Amino acid sequence: MTTTLEPQTPRPPQDVATSLRGSTLPPSAGRVVVGVALSAALLAFLSGIGPVRSVLLGWLVLAALPAWSVVVEGRRKAVDRLVTLLVCSTFGIALVPLVSIIWTVVSRGAPVLSAEFFTYSMRNVVGEGGGIYHATIGTLLITGAAAVISIPIGLFAAIWVVEYGEGKKMARWIRFLVDVMTGIPSIVAGLFAYALFVLVFGPGVRLGIGGAVALSVLMIPVVVRSSEEMLKLVPNELREAAYALGVPKWRTISKVVLPTALAGIVTGITLAVARVIGETAPLLIIAGMTDSVNANLFDGRMATLPVFAYTSIRNPGVPPEFSLDRAWGAALMLLIIVMVLNLVARLVSHFFSPKGER
Repeated sequence: MTTTLEPQTPRPPQDVATSLRGSTLPPSAGRVVVGVALSAALLAFLSGIGPVRSVLLGWLVLAALPAWSVVVEGRRKAVDRLVTLLVCSTFGIALVPLVSIIWTVVSRGAPVLSAEFFTYSMRNVVGEGGGIYHATIGTLLITGAAAVISIPIGLFAAIWVVEYGEGKKMARWIRFLVDVMTGIPSIVAGLFAYALFVLVFGPGVRLGIGGAVALSVLMIPVVVRSSEEMLKLVPNELREAAYALGVPKWRTISKVVLPTALAGIVTGITLAVARVIGETAPLLIIAGMTDSVNANLFDGRMATLPVFAYTSIRNPGVPPEFSLDRAWGAALMLLIIVMVLNLVARLVSHFFSPKGER
């Protein structure tokens, strides 16, 4: 008598990944905890305990996620979630002053913006009325002249340090001096420009070109350091390939190295312009302040937006509210100019960088 063995149904293979990973929280655990934290913070804020305490309460609720992870997933995964929470929290804290500044400037300066505010100067204006036309023209001219002075000097200095001065003592000294100049106070640059022009024009000189020289002293170190770092990132293989084809060094730099590093160089120049466009102390010393339009950098005082905002706060007049509103409008105009510069830099980087890096 033969016995027939029935085939046994094979058991499903065990999920190896799950067994190695162990127990995990549900995929929606993070979203649930964040939602509860936001709800708790909102309810606490509506109850009137203040924004700071509400945020702290919401953060304490978020801290329940690592605690929950300890129970379910173990200590290692819980520590990872805790560090993620701390990093995200510090990022949020860093955004607070930025958002606060933008909100304050926009909310206080936006109501002032009008056609009159952009097209009129402060000549013969007392109290209400007037605008920042003269200060805007002065800011653009002085900053543009500073860029014309700084960009060639800073770029050529960076090219020499990277391409010609490698391993030389002079290159090390240039790097050291550039680092020192990066940290000098802006008032020192203004005093330097004032002392320089006093030697030629005598005491009490006030010129727009002097303000451009003062700003260029602040811009050059930033341009040198940023351009130097971008030129270092260009692979040596590109240079060696050009040399192997018999291309001279100067042409290799102009046709290979600079186009490859153009995106980073433009970004560095934009940061340098943004660094100096809001400087007040050097321009207050050497460029001065005027209520009229002056488009000649070599003739007399020239108004700028930061100095205009400072003088509007410093001497508001009677009644003071109109002068204070104009100061907030000038601050908002500075933010708009910096934003436009950044947009232009991104467009230049996109269209002029190598195709593979777009």
